[in-house]
Amino acid sequence: MIRELHEKLINKEITAVKLAEDYFANIAKKDGDINAYLTLTKELALEQAKKVDEKIAAGVEIGMLEGIPGAIKDMICVEGYRTTAASKILDNYIAPYDATVIKNLKEAGAVILGKTNMDEFAMGSSTEHSAYVVTKNPIDPERVPGGSSGGSAAAVAAEEAVWALGTDTGGSIRQPASFCGVVGLKPTYGRVSRHGAIAMASSLDQIGPITKTVEDAAIVLSVLSGEDKMDSTSAESPAKDYTKYLTGSVSDLRIGIVKEYIDGLSAEAKESIEKVIETYKNLGAEIKEIELPYSKYALPVYYIIMPCEVSSNLARFDGIKYGMRAFDHKDTPLDFASEDRTLIETYLDSRKFGFGKEVKKRIMLGTYALSSGYYDAYYLRAQKVRTLIKQDFEKAFEQVDLILTPISPSPAWKFGEKTADPVQMYLEDIFTITANIVGVPAISVPGPEVEVENKKLPQGFQLMGKWFDEENLLRAAHAYELNS
Repeated sequence: MIRELHEKLINKEITAVKLAEDYFANIAKKDGDINAYLTLTKELALEQAKKVDEKIAAGVEIGMLEGIPGAIKDMICVEGYRTTAASKILDNYIAPYDATVIKNLKEAGAVILGKTNMDEFAMGSSTEHSAYVVTKNPIDPERVPGGSSGGSAAAVAAEEAVWALGTDTGGSIRQPASFCGVVGLKPTYGRVSRHGAIAMASSLDQIGPITKTVEDAAIVLSVLSGEDKMDSTSAESPAKDYTKYLTGSVSDLRIGIVKEYIDGLSAEAKESIEKVIETYKNLGAEIKEIELPYSKYALPVYYIIMPCEVSSNLARFDGIKYGMRAFDHKDTPLDFASEDRTLIETYLDSRKFGFGKEVKKRIMLGTYALSSGYYDAYYLRAQKVRTLIKQDFEKAFEQVDLILTPISPSPAWKFGEKTADPVQMYLEDIFTITANIVGVPAISVPGPEVEVENKKLPQGFQLMGKWFDEENLLRAAHAYELNS
């Protein structure tokens, strides 16, 4: 899709300004029902688009992403615009600088349409935990779009953006991409700078693209990736054009299957993933059964490490250093209205009022696990098991090039179905969190649809690759896309 629009721009079939205006018109028409966006950046978008048109008029060659409209998860700073992380506590926060990925996008000439809705501070799998609005799945408005990057996935699926950025801590790019029938890529940890993205769990978070096609994901990744001195976890990552690796061939690749993962699926989901495996066999890939024995501990490991890092990262939001003070907010209840408060009362009231239930829950869990007498029993032990899971992957990648798994046990569920039981919600991450725990790249690709209540719903599958081997990951995903 990006390539087609690029050709139209350089052939002067459409202008970048007209393209941006068309997308804003589509947002105006659809988004009242979908709620993908929290903030529109129309002035910035039209200014960016105008510069692209001026370059084209002057006969200057433009890049592949130049003039192409996209959306940014409201976890990522765009200078001069609100960055709320879908939380009341950041309701009045205007970003004073651009995240590194935004700088890269601006330098590449991409057009930014706005900031998308999400689960508050990226904590959730359904975008039902936003402090502002609930985003609906464009495929079926009675169902969730997934989370936490639900707004970004919904915007791309509803054609309210050509591409979008999300963040992925335990599946927050891949799962909503699966639910909305689009492509979602979590790069290798360190491939893309996290500078300027509000941290949830620093050892797990990664920024990546959500797009309509695998080629589009490769185009956006080519702009995003690279070493950044502002991010100490950023790895050496030479600039490259990832589209050059999309050969359509997988005959030299070995793809690993974890039998236990597939056997535990519903009949419909199992049939869907088996069709994907059959397609890869027909394309000439070698399918090999592998074992990841410690991955059964991935869920408890994740739900110890992540809340601990949440507790640490969100300590800064106290109504003084960052975030709004409870009694300054327009929606402040009467019991927060007085300014006659001690410093500690200001901290406590601001956090009580500013954070939602899910955020408070994870902060408390993390604080407990890090407290004196429990650190060794929980956090330290979880990190040790994390190392064992990583060793499983190292052994597996001696036998195979890629690992194929489901994205989630089920397609998109209806609103409210899982919010009453948080454990059921957390179990939706069971197939995606391992990629974050060990830091490998992973991609969600639309697979065969599954039928639920007489309705066809998208169901993606996941490919995980070796560390810093996005090339083969994208190649295999693209080959399936071409032949599905």
